Amino acid sequence: MQLHENTKTQIEVTAHDLPLHCPMPDMVAWNSHPRVFIDLSKTGEGQCPYCGTHYRLKAGEVIKGH
Repeated sequence: MQLHENTKTQIEVTAHDLPLHCPMPDMVAWNSHPRVFIDLSKTGEGQCPYCGTHYRLKAGEVIKGH
């Protein structure tokens, strides 16, 4: 597993990462703020209200319902 710094301002994610929450488990400072879930279902993009990290669904990825 590759660790990511919490200093990235934009992260591209796949459907495998859903449900998405910030901070993500592979971030170095995974406990840098309370976990918050980010909804990408409407636009394929979302932003963390705590750290401002912008998440975007990778092109071609499909969000499947339950």
